[in-house]
Amino acid sequence: MNQLFFLLEKEFRQVFRNPTILRAVLVMPFIQLLVFPFAANYEVKNVLLSIVDHDHSSYSQKFISKITSSGYFILTDYSPSYNKATEAIESGKADLIIEIPRGFEKNLIKENKGTMLLAVNAVNGTKANLGGAYAAGIIRDFNSEIQMEWMNFPAFNAIPTIEITSSNWYNPTMNYKDFMVPGILVTLLTMIATFLSSLNIVHEKEIGTIEQINVSPIGKSTFILGKLIPFWIMGLVTLTIGLLVSRLFYHIITLGSIGLIYLFAMVFLLALLGVGLLISTYSETQTQATFVGFFVMMVFMLLGGLYTSIDSMPEWAKWITKVNPVAYFIEVMRMIVLKGSGFTDIKYHLLSVFGLAIVFNSWAILNYRKRA
Repeated sequence: MNQLFFLLEKEFRQVFRNPTILRAVLVMPFIQLLVFPFAANYEVKNVLLSIVDHDHSSYSQKFISKITSSGYFILTDYSPSYNKATEAIESGKADLIIEIPRGFEKNLIKENKGTMLLAVNAVNGTKANLGGAYAAGIIRDFNSEIQMEWMNFPAFNAIPTIEITSSNWYNPTMNYKDFMVPGILVTLLTMIATFLSSLNIVHEKEIGTIEQINVSPIGKSTFILGKLIPFWIMGLVTLTIGLLVSRLFYHIITLGSIGLIYLFAMVFLLALLGVGLLISTYSETQTQATFVGFFVMMVFMLLGGLYTSIDSMPEWAKWITKVNPVAYFIEVMRMIVLKGSGFTDIKYHLLSVFGLAIVFNSWAILNYRKRA
């Protein structure tokens, strides 16, 4: 115990002497949580629109007014022909083309149907899909408005209608920040725990102090614990800062237990720090540890379910998420914060991450070789 105490004292002294680590733990999460939720946005706005209107009728003008006032599109090009409009897409002045053919209003009145051409720049697949979906939805609404203008229901032959009411569970206002901020907080913990711990033992190797530790009576388990505990505490400090920012700046009220979040975070940090220390035992230089840590961190984050649903991933990716602590914590954070889930709801996730923590830390202890 005395050995562990003196080792922890040494580690904390090194931390407080290094202002870079303190900034990474205290300042970086605060700034990133203020910036990332506004940048990591599922909404697509300001889609650049090019209109080709061959009809120049009252209905075509009404449609143009409707789509430009929707808030999703910016009319940047009004071309006389489709070929000119494609030049706007090629030059980056437009993301989407809507071509209204000649006789559009006439066909609507006489034949009860009309056609439009919708062409989308699909270089950015997400923007293309959502922009096209928004435009198609506005066209459907415009079509419904025209039908309502023409309908004349006889009193004795009323057409039955279906009224649909909807409710949004757990996120009634559909605010994407309530969904994204808990997940972003998990990724910040991932970056701090993985990077800082992966550089820890390697730093001892580069400055030569690892040789003194190797010939000391400090056991391998004690040495790994001494390296793990300081960053474990700093990770909990980062989590506290993140929860305060979520509450004060985004007004996100956690429906579940804050204590349950901290309990899961303690186990999660043990698993992530075990991964970082394992990388550190295999690496010989900080550069090597940085590259390997970055690779592992990117796999954890991209397959963690922050931006894409795990259910929509291919089977091989779903199997990777089974050994990904980040995927478990992102899901648990959203369950506790948005749904108010309790211990019974997350016990499988907790046991899974606890098992991963045992595996990674045991591996790190076994792989660290003391040389007499």
